[in-house]
Amino acid sequence: MATKKKKYYVVWRGHRPGIYDDWTAVLQQITSYQGALYKSYKSKWEAEKAFKQGPSAMKAGKDTARAPFIRDSISVDAACSGNPGVMEYRGVETASRKEIFHQGPFPMGTNNLGEFLALVHALALQKKAGTKRPVYTDSGTALAWVRNKKVKTMLPRNEKTQELWDMVDRAEAWLRNNSYDIPVYKWDTRNWGEIPADFGRK
Repeated sequence: MATKKKKYYVVWRGHRPGIYDDWTAVLQQITSYQGALYKSYKSKWEAEKAFKQGPSAMKAGKDTARAPFIRDSISVDAACSGNPGVMEYRGVETASRKEIFHQGPFPMGTNNLGEFLALVHALALQKKAGTKRPVYTDSGTALAWVRNKKVKTMLPRNEKTQELWDMVDRAEAWLRNNSYDIPVYKWDTRNWGEIPADFGRK
């Protein structure tokens, strides 16, 4: 059986530019990075030379490669009938689309709150299990709320929304009281299609 030849990858533009010999590591650097620039080489010497040269080392037409998503990951999404309206959210395995968790429907919520809760749910679930699979969301708002550990919503607190607000309060408290090193990325809908956790109701 033929031995697979080792490749070296140069990442000029990515989360952490450099030279890598593992494709999974490269994916972590280029996924969700606007204008990612990278190329593979057959030897470490060629890769080092190309990295020093910069992006000009790439041949014409080779600098627009699009980064694929990381298959071994979790995707989350929410669905809301009206805004606000009946809301639910879930998380799935990105590659197989197998559902991992599903919450709701809640009688009154917003899509952004569902996306936020789904993200925190995926992070908390993995921290408890000791896993670190990247998590994808197609909501920039939810990403910002997770970073800030605080939601910004006009949804009122009342009898109809109390259960949902209790969950939001617990999610914010979890973010304040826990650290995590699980990557969270923005799903590239334009290049990859609808996020695998999508409810398919558009």
